[in-house]
Order: sequence, then structure tokens, then C-alpha cells
Amino acid sequence: MRAVVQRVLSASLKVDNKLISEIGKGLVVFLGIGEGDNEENLQKLMQKIAKLRIFEDENGKMNLSVKQVEGEVLLVSQFTLYGDCSHGSRPSFIKAEKPERAKMLYEMAKTELSNEGLKVKTGVFGADMKIDALNDGPVTIIIDSRDLK
Repeated sequence: MRAVVQRVLSASLKVDNKLISEIGKGLVVFLGIGEGDNEENLQKLMQKIAKLRIFEDENGKMNLSVKQVEGEVLLVSQFTLYGDCSHGSRPSFIKAEKPERAKMLYEMAKTELSNEGLKVKTGVFGADMKIDALNDGPVTIIIDSRDLK
């Protein structure tokens, strides 16, 4: 499982020009689910994201989590995080999980983040989404669940 985590001042997500989700200060989490990912990978990754200290404290140091700053999370499914560009010019997505299982794990990710005490909003799985985000910093962190200990 891979996540691209962006610290934002605000973000909104639209499908077919209709506003689906919007957050203020918090995190936009683009979540890619790979072939063979499981509930254990998901749980570790969501706990890491919930506790990630990338918000500034009173001394300007990145020392606070999204929960500590009372931020929100916009969770967006993004199979393209498993795009393989090693051959040719067109990415292969063969390493992305099958849609049915990926959707189930994506929904579990929302539950896991909510269980961590976070306010979570989502995109629409499999839809063509338009996302506006006002990045803060910018701070962008890439996490692969297979690298977590």
C-alpha cells in the first residue's frame, strides 16, 4: 500500500462538477492499494498517517499530528500510485489491486482513520475526480506500508 500525504490549508473534491467533499486544515491522503496488500498493511499505514507529526507547534517545528491540530483528512483512492514506468512511455498498472478488493480496503482505511479519532471525508472510488488543494509548506510525504516496521 502506498500513500502520498499532503499537508493542506484546505481541499475540495468534485465529481462531474458536483462538490463531494471538502476539508479545511488537514491532510489529503492519496491511497494506492497494491496486489497482495492486506488488512495488516492497511492498519499499520493508517496508524502511521494518523500519528504523523508534520504540523508545526508553537516553535515552528513539525511536531504535531493532524489530530492534535484538530485537522481533517480527505482520503482519495489512487490506483495510479502503482503505475510502473520502467518500460516504454505508457505506465502499466498491473501491480495495482483488483478494483473489488481495493474498494473494500479503501473503505476499511476510512474506518481505521476514523477509529484513530480523525474526521475523514472521501472521494468516490473509481470516479474521475477533480481535486483542488491549497498545499501548506508544501509538505508532502510518501509512505509505503511494506517499509513500515
